[in-house]
Amino acid sequence: MTINQLQPDNWVDNYADYLFNYAIGRVSDAEIAKDLVQETFFAGLKSAKNYKGDAAERTWLIAILKRKVIDYYRKINSKKGKAEVRMNYSSNSDIEGDWLEEQVADPFSNYENSTIENEELGLAIQECIAKLPKKQSTVFTMKTIQGISTEDICNELGINPSNLWVMIHRARTALMGCLNENWY
Repeated sequence: MTINQLQPDNWVDNYADYLFNYAIGRVSDAEIAKDLVQETFFAGLKSAKNYKGDAAERTWLIAILKRKVIDYYRKINSKKGKAEVRMNYSSNSDIEGDWLEEQVADPFSNYENSTIENEELGLAIQECIAKLPKKQSTVFTMKTIQGISTEDICNELGINPSNLWVMIHRARTALMGCLNENWY
């Protein structure tokens, strides 16, 4: 088993674009996506001591970013606002903190281990993808979920890269609206 090591000095060069693309697909606002990526890097630095090396560095950062996106939607959809963000993050502690940064690698976290919540979100995403027009659904699934290259998708579907990115943008926008309505 390979133990992965964190290399924070290379994060911006190696992962900023990938994380931004992930974030923009979920929040559909470039400034918010940039902020979420920046917050992800900060949270990664803050919780680096908890990194065990089981996951690749990019996978670990994506896990942090996913929680940042969820936290963003909870915060904007909450009447309590910031009060919801500060809470006891571990039943074994009396310390209060910003639960997201502190709990990234916390095995006692109720949020990261919530298989029911993850399953419900997965089902909501699948339902929203199924509501997309067929070609948008196909392109989105191939590019975002399966990770197929732009060139391969364009060749297989007989479209040009501009068309591909327009369809992906439309699919992401529709998915965000669907998830906001049916999940968040």
